[in-house]
Amino acid sequence: MLTFLWPWAFWLLPLPLLTFMLIPRIRKQEAALFVPFYNDVLSFDQQNELSSGASIGKGLLLLLIWILLVGSVSRPQWVGEPVALPTVGRDLMLAVDISGSMQAEDMFIGREQVTRLVLVKKVVSEFIERRIGDRVGLLLFGTEAYIQAPMTFDRQTVTTLLVEAQIGFAGEKTSIGDAIGLAVKRLKERSDDNRILILLTDGSNTAGSVEPSTAAELAAKTGVRIYTIGVGADEMMVRGFFGGTRRVNPAADLDEETLRKIADLTGGKYFRARNTDELEEIYQLIDELEPVQQESEIFRPVKTLFYLPLAGALLLSFLFGLFVTVKLRPEKREGF
Repeated sequence: MLTFLWPWAFWLLPLPLLTFMLIPRIRKQEAALFVPFYNDVLSFDQQNELSSGASIGKGLLLLLIWILLVGSVSRPQWVGEPVALPTVGRDLMLAVDISGSMQAEDMFIGREQVTRLVLVKKVVSEFIERRIGDRVGLLLFGTEAYIQAPMTFDRQTVTTLLVEAQIGFAGEKTSIGDAIGLAVKRLKERSDDNRILILLTDGSNTAGSVEPSTAAELAAKTGVRIYTIGVGADEMMVRGFFGGTRRVNPAADLDEETLRKIADLTGGKYFRARNTDELEEIYQLIDELEPVQQESEIFRPVKTLFYLPLAGALLLSFLFGLFVTVKLRPEKREGF
């Protein structure tokens, strides 16, 4: 059905009539603004007087333009038929680390070497696409933590926001505690048996005002289960600058002990993702979590229509202005 978000805007419809009633008073006043071409316009009105029928048509056209403008201001919208949303599912908040260390290139997609963040985007995006019936939210954290997408059934938008995330948006350090605290704040409004946080990081807590263990205790009291995932390759041999090879540990900064403690305190589980296959297996395990019953909800799709009357008003205004311009040209030529 058609509805108007701002129906009070229709009270503006009589405004042209009120203005017309005030015109005689305004004409009696002295001009406050000098218009060089006023005499030309006045001459046009006097010498090109239209017939009474044409004048009425001109007035009706202006009235129609005004009605369309007011209709656009009232913000019309089309409300579709009610759509029943899934009543079985989970509330999943995904907390993804985008600190500076996530740009380390120790992961592979096929034979292509990529950064940790690129791999995470690929696997997590596929995980989100499988979340039919689940509400999914996205939290990004580095030095600061912020909600990129609130809890929603719109999985496509969450995926897009994840793909658009770049390293450095939230700072170079890692604030695991703040990320958990912010996620708990958003999840505590949901059902006690339906609060899940999946936290993915490749480092240790180096920033923020809340310790990870303290945030985990708060999550446990609130009923939020946290599944932590540590990302980073194991020790590997790399080619040295002057030839030869040397052993390095890309995941040396990963604080597995803290991540495991967070999971244990909240009844979740800690996973270690050293490559693409392991990360995909982790999300497949999370897929197996038993969904829980949710309250039934009804969604009515809404489509905004303000641009339709606005486009009509602009088109009619253009035609009216073109008509007046054509009528003025002969008058101007006779003056030369």
